[in-house]
Amino acid sequence: MNQNKEFKISNDVFALPVVFVFFIWFVYWIEIKFGFNFNKFGVLPRTFSGFKGVFFTHFIHSDTKHLFNNSVPLFVLLMSLMYFYRSVAIKVLIYGGFLTGFLTWVIGRESYHIGASGIVYLLFSFVFFSGIIKSHYRLVAMSLITIFLYGSMIWYVFPIKEGMSWEGHLSGFLSGILFAILYRKYGIVKEKYVFSKTDFDDRFDENGNYVEHVPEEEIQTPLITYRYIYKTEEEE
Repeated sequence: MNQNKEFKISNDVFALPVVFVFFIWFVYWIEIKFGFNFNKFGVLPRTFSGFKGVFFTHFIHSDTKHLFNNSVPLFVLLMSLMYFYRSVAIKVLIYGGFLTGFLTWVIGRESYHIGASGIVYLLFSFVFFSGIIKSHYRLVAMSLITIFLYGSMIWYVFPIKEGMSWEGHLSGFLSGILFAILYRKYGIVKEKYVFSKTDFDDRFDENGNYVEHVPEEEIQTPLITYRYIYKTEEEE
């Protein structure tokens, strides 16, 4: 794949982050405007009715602070995903979002889990580990920037704050690692440098053993001599 084409600014880089962030704000506006409470559409672990939250949880937030805290990193990380990992971005977002919700449904406490923070941790984890795994200098740089901006998030995959879904954070974090491994050969990868072959290289076999080179003009085809012996009938 042409890496110059992969690292290219386009409308897609901004379109998805803008649409996603706008949509979660729109959902929250509907709740406030019409007095709805969408919390019941969140993940309720290990219940059949709560399984629908696997699909809806990422778009529901409890208050404005919760929504704003998710919107900024979500926007930045989605742009990073679309710019550096365009070929797999949609797959990571859809499949990773589902896996994050599903793992939360499996390991979560018996309470409604809502918010896009699971997606934020998915993207954070994927962008960071994918850059490290691929070892491409631009992706590694992005990984370092990501850990610099959002490195403190790592502590919230543990139950250190009451009322916060650390299970959703952990699920997103683990999902990001998994997809970074699965898609390690897709998109931008580090190209191995191949040295040009010289005449000197021809003096060694595939095992590295020296092979004496004999000029073609010195190679002589051995002469074959045929001797014919005739016998007379008397001799027979």
